[in-house]
Amino acid sequence: MKNEGFRDSISIDDRDDAIIYLMRRYGEEIKRVVYMLVQNWQQAETITQDVFVTAYAELDRFRLVEDIAVRTWIYTIMIKKTKEYLGSWTFRKQVLRGKSKLHTRNNDDVSEDQLLYKAILNLPIKYREAIILHYYCQFSLAETGHILKIRLSKVEHLVKDGKKLLQKSLETLGGYISWEII
Repeated sequence: MKNEGFRDSISIDDRDDAIIYLMRRYGEEIKRVVYMLVQNWQQAETITQDVFVTAYAELDRFRLVEDIAVRTWIYTIMIKKTKEYLGSWTFRKQVLRGKSKLHTRNNDDVSEDQLLYKAILNLPIKYREAIILHYYCQFSLAETGHILKIRLSKVEHLVKDGKKLLQKSLETLGGYISWEII
């Protein structure tokens, strides 16, 4: 599936059009995923901007073959920028201040989607990344490994263990999930 918004190589004159295309195509999707990883809307917007600034700077080194390659490339940049933030003093300072997470036992008025979302946000970051990229963003396990820069067997392990942790978290929050429907 060829992407009509790009050509095999991008000239300097086309860079502005290319980045505008990328931002329109992937901007909101990237911002939602970054938020699910960092759990802060302002920081998600900042990281998303940084992703596209980096993409703009690297456009001349990127050769497009298919749209999936562009999406994988953008997500690779997103994961790198997100990990930089999560390893930063700014983030660690927030964690040290005791940023509390919402835990709910009485979920009569909480939808299944909200319960699942809370459970995903409660996962440790390495499992959250793998679960979000594989199930939410619908990357294959191999693509997820490429984006996270880890071996396929490690991705399989993270997804398997992440599902177990997610199930435990859902049970704690008062829910249940059937993996056959995901």
